[in-house]
Amino acid sequence: MTNTKSKRLISGIIYVIIMWFCTSLSKVSFHSLFILILCLSAYEMWKLRKEKNKLFPFIYLLLPFSIVHLLNQETVLTIFILTWTFDTFAYLLGIKFGKNKIKTSISPKKSWEGFFGGYVCTILITYILNTHLSYSINFWFAFIIPITATLGDFIESYYKRQAKVKDSGNLIPGHGGLLDRIDALTITIPIIYFLKLQNTI
Repeated sequence: MTNTKSKRLISGIIYVIIMWFCTSLSKVSFHSLFILILCLSAYEMWKLRKEKNKLFPFIYLLLPFSIVHLLNQETVLTIFILTWTFDTFAYLLGIKFGKNKIKTSISPKKSWEGFFGGYVCTILITYILNTHLSYSINFWFAFIIPITATLGDFIESYYKRQAKVKDSGNLIPGHGGLLDRIDALTITIPIIYFLKLQNTI
């Protein structure tokens, strides 16, 4: 169990470093990263949807990972920060306090306690970054991303349940496939882009 947790921690840190480094380094590395993400996640989705309809699942991936190229790198980094904050605290608080499940038939481990705990922590972290660390984040992001991240997670979980598998693949040790890591971005990216386009945020 200890080895599994260590493997999960190490591979998670490597994943975060790669995502952050490639997004922030240059426009070339940023665009290359998300082209690769689209290709790998589409392959995993293709395996999940063998002998099943693939149109909507591929649109579900093509839309966000095409739109992401229209966002600036700073916005994407902000999405990373708040998504990872929400996911981490929702996971930890869900394990500790989670009793009331959201939808066990799709995602058995997701609880309302984890969701609201992660939500509150995301807002608190945003406040701390804005007021004490001089990292400017639009507060609307903190209110929107926990909801969109959860929706993306549930959609991917639905496809996994249909395929009767626990993970979308085994690319990232201890975490599963790439889809298992980027599912929270699939709804977040289009919503953030749309709201920025409307000058709402």
